[in-house]
Amino acid sequence: MRKVTAGLFHSVDGVVQDPFNFQFDSFDEDLGKGLTKMINTVDTVVLGRVSYEEWAGYWPTASQDEGFAAFINPVEKFVASRTLTEPLEWENSHLIKGDVEQFVSELKTRDGGEIAVCGSISLVRQLLFAGVLDELTLMTHPVIAGSGRRLFEDGDPLNRLVLEDQFATSKGNVVTTYSVRKD
Repeated sequence: MRKVTAGLFHSVDGVVQDPFNFQFDSFDEDLGKGLTKMINTVDTVVLGRVSYEEWAGYWPTASQDEGFAAFINPVEKFVASRTLTEPLEWENSHLIKGDVEQFVSELKTRDGGEIAVCGSISLVRQLLFAGVLDELTLMTHPVIAGSGRRLFEDGDPLNRLVLEDQFATSKGNVVTTYSVRKD
């Protein structure tokens, strides 16, 4: 069975929204190597509508970070949206029809590499709390962002996680990968 993963840039105070506002001076070679390792295992990406629209407007013509552009543009992408219609403009993008949790669960049973939920805070939360997400990686930058959307909110259901991996980078980023405890 394929694994569903999500990785989010994260501030010490828990902000995951718009990481470009706080990660610019702490992104380092070690973090880049970790992302490259992730890219090499993923052959399918799941996005929410907001992330899809932002990324589809940027990555097809991006001149920066050519390595990620070379990955994200041709990779198979599935988009969770109630308002977008097909055909989607971004290369190799398809709308998820029906229930997203059921779709991703079925996607896990198909042949292929890992499935990555990219960006898409609401979708990461939904799949985590539904038990569909297998791993969550938080790349915590040594910064207090002060404001912005956080991944977890008051009233979220209790979920037990298992620390699978952790490492610190040369600029003080701490990368932690958790799996969902299944008991």
